[in-house]
Amino acid sequence: MKRAWQRMLSGRRLDLLDPTPLDIEIEDIAHGLAFVARWNGQTLGDFAYSVAEHSLLVEEIFARQNPGIGARWRLAALLHDAPEYVLGDMISPVKAAIGKGYNELDTRLTAAVHLRFGLPATLPAPIKKAIKVADLISARLEAEQIAGFSKAEADRLFGKTDASVIRGLTIRLRPPAEVRAAYTARHTELLAEITA
Repeated sequence: MKRAWQRMLSGRRLDLLDPTPLDIEIEDIAHGLAFVARWNGQTLGDFAYSVAEHSLLVEEIFARQNPGIGARWRLAALLHDAPEYVLGDMISPVKAAIGKGYNELDTRLTAAVHLRFGLPATLPAPIKKAIKVADLISARLEAEQIAGFSKAEADRLFGKTDASVIRGLTIRLRPPAEVRAAYTARHTELLAEITA
């Protein structure tokens, strides 16, 4: 049988076909996501726009759209793309072409990540939907600010966004080490809020 696991920098060995929460560390997630480029790297700037940076933005948008929502669900928003630390970030057309196999891997990894950090393996439907809305708003901002889309094109593909939700939000391109530290710090803050 072919190898189906990956060695992480933490020393953990993550079985991609049967991941367990015990083999998941936030440092591995933060490191991997800080080096995975969104938009297949086709963005403006001196650094790739990483999935870690995107995840921080999605969590902020999610919190703005859902005032007073608990830290538990903000943590779920931060972790919404966590499986990409080993699967990479594929644009939607590629995911659709791969189909069921990709979705099954993503679902298993997501469940393991959620369980590792005290979340339900499967999020409640309203929470999952609200995170998806924040994710779409983030994609829309990214499209216009750093991926070369015109405002009209971004509006057409991603929909118009409530200006109050995105007021003051600017896409930031930072070195991977800085983004990794910011992602890990935000994770720590949210966990502390949950357990307080």
